[in-house]
Amino acid sequence: MGFLEQIDIEKIPQHVAVIMDGNGRWAKEKGKLRVFGHQNGVLAVRDTVEGAVELGVKYLTLYAFSTENWNRPKLEVLALMELLVATINKETKTLMNNGVRLNAIGNLKSLPEKCYRQLQETIVKTSQNTNCTLTLALSYSSRWEITNAAKNLALKVEQGELKASEINEDIFASELNTASMPDPELMIRTSGEFRISNYLLWQLAYSELYFTPKLWPDFRRDDLFEAVLDYQKRERRFGLTSEQLP
Repeated sequence: MGFLEQIDIEKIPQHVAVIMDGNGRWAKEKGKLRVFGHQNGVLAVRDTVEGAVELGVKYLTLYAFSTENWNRPKLEVLALMELLVATINKETKTLMNNGVRLNAIGNLKSLPEKCYRQLQETIVKTSQNTNCTLTLALSYSSRWEITNAAKNLALKVEQGELKASEINEDIFASELNTASMPDPELMIRTSGEFRISNYLLWQLAYSELYFTPKLWPDFRRDDLFEAVLDYQKRERRFGLTSEQLP
C-alpha cells in the first residue's frame, strides 16, 4: 500500500511549509554547477504543488530565497533570479490548471524589477483560484518580518491609533506577512539539515517538524505524502496533557 492510500483525508494539515534545501549539493554530486540543481529543483516544486492539491492542502509555503542568499556569489544569484522569472512564466499554466493561487512574502521590493513585475502579474492572474494558495518566501527573513511588525505597531502607538496595552498575539500576528493565512501545522526540510534557518519563526511555534535526508531536486509528491502520514501519527497537544485532548 502506498503512502497516499494510508493517509486519513479528514486529518490533512491545512498549511504545509517547506524549506527546499540541497540543490547545490545535488548538482555537486553530479559534477554540475549549482544552478543545475536549482533548475532541477523546479521539477520538485511542480510535483509537490500538484501533490498538495491532490491531498487537499489549502496552503503551501516554500522557502525559495532568503535574505541571506543575497550574499551568495553574484553569478549564482543572477542565475537564480533569471530562473525564477522563467519558472513563474512557464508554471503559470500549471497553477491555473490546478486551481492554485500564487502569493509571495518577504522584502519583495528588493527583487530585480523584471522578477518583481512577473511575480505580480502571475499573482493577479491566479488570484481567483481557490484549490490551494502557493506562497513563495522570497528575499525573506523571519527576523526581518518580526522586526517590521514591531516597528509598525510602535508607529501605531506613537500616532495614537493603538494603545500598548491592547497589543496581544493576534494583533502582532496581523502585522506579519502571513496575516492572511493560518500557521503551518507541518514544516518539512529536505537535505538532512536540522535547522529552521530564520524561516517563519513566529508561525512555526506549534508546527510539527519533519526532516528528510532527500535532497530537494529528488523530492516528489510521494515524499510529501510520507511526511503528511508521519504528521498524522503524532499527537498534537499544544501544551496540554494527552488526557485533556478531545
